[in-house]
Amino acid sequence: MSTDKLKLQEQIDSARMHVHTDSYPMSIGELINLYEDGELEIHPEFQRVYRWSEEQKSKLIESILLGIPLPSIFVAQRKDGVWDVVDGLQRISTILSFVGKLKNKENNLLTPLKLKATKYLPALEGKVWEDLNNENNEIDVEIRRVFKREKLDIKIIKRESEGDTKFELFQRLNTGGSRLSDQEVRNCMLLMLNSDAFNWLKYLSSYESFVQSTPISEKQQEECYSQELALRFFVQRHTSAAIRKEHSDVAPYLNAELTTLFNENSSFDYQSEEEIFKKTFDLIYIALEDNAFKKFNHSKSRYEGAISLPVYEALTTSISKIVESGNYTDDKVIDIIVTKTKLLTSRQEFIDTLDKRTRPLDRMVTMAKLGEEVFQ
Repeated sequence: MSTDKLKLQEQIDSARMHVHTDSYPMSIGELINLYEDGELEIHPEFQRVYRWSEEQKSKLIESILLGIPLPSIFVAQRKDGVWDVVDGLQRISTILSFVGKLKNKENNLLTPLKLKATKYLPALEGKVWEDLNNENNEIDVEIRRVFKREKLDIKIIKRESEGDTKFELFQRLNTGGSRLSDQEVRNCMLLMLNSDAFNWLKYLSSYESFVQSTPISEKQQEECYSQELALRFFVQRHTSAAIRKEHSDVAPYLNAELTTLFNENSSFDYQSEEEIFKKTFDLIYIALEDNAFKKFNHSKSRYEGAISLPVYEALTTSISKIVESGNYTDDKVIDIIVTKTKLLTSRQEFIDTLDKRTRPLDRMVTMAKLGEEVFQ
């Protein structure tokens, strides 16, 4: 065998995931019972993942009634025995919604699904689960019985699998429904990794000074761009050169940094970082309000456009370090922000980075360094 083939085999053996799985055909009725007993977690905190159209939901119910096999559902078994849904959230949520069992994050029942007419079952139009609850109608009883007895193939990722297995699988498997943004995937990963960290990051992304200084579109809000900006703040502050070298694209790099920073064994100081985050954005907003991260047009002497990620990276990283040092008064920091953001965008290195379409990962490094030079 050639050296190259041996090297490839060695890499496969080394990198191959140590995944311990089990496969279990489970009836829909059993799955509903698990959900009601709190033994199946679909993370209602992350509502936007569940966004199939009424037509898509109705087609799924049609498929079940017709006995059409569905793709496997992947769950990860936690230490407490509860199953986290890794792939199949849309399907499970639709089933639970149809039978009137789906709950929101406040644990309140949501309005049951009302079906649309489908290609093979046009009589489903307007039907809800309760329409099939007539015990005196043998047809209704049989339809409910058939539905609850249909089997789903459950793939169980056992808890003895490698720690980051379910996050890798979530990224690679969760392709159903509408495409998720990169940050939506990260949010799901963080929910499974450390729900306290997820709630903390979500809380900071709604902090008033942060929100006001980072105006974003409604679409960006829906795609959780605020959480991405907050995450980038902490990634820039604690960037790992070793992790960065392992990636060529910024999305997988941010994923890797997220799992490193916020895993339950991390030494990340949430209280201290929260204070720095709030103070940084308080001062930035006082200084420039919603112009803080816009590029300054020197020919027109005004800030223009949407948020510039290069400006955001340079300004937040450097000002957060100044805040952390405690070497300047608030008034001095505000003065630095007001005067030197204009200087930042006039620097040739900044202009070249944008003109040359520098790789985002390299740009992050450049902006952090440039910010330290400018914001002194």
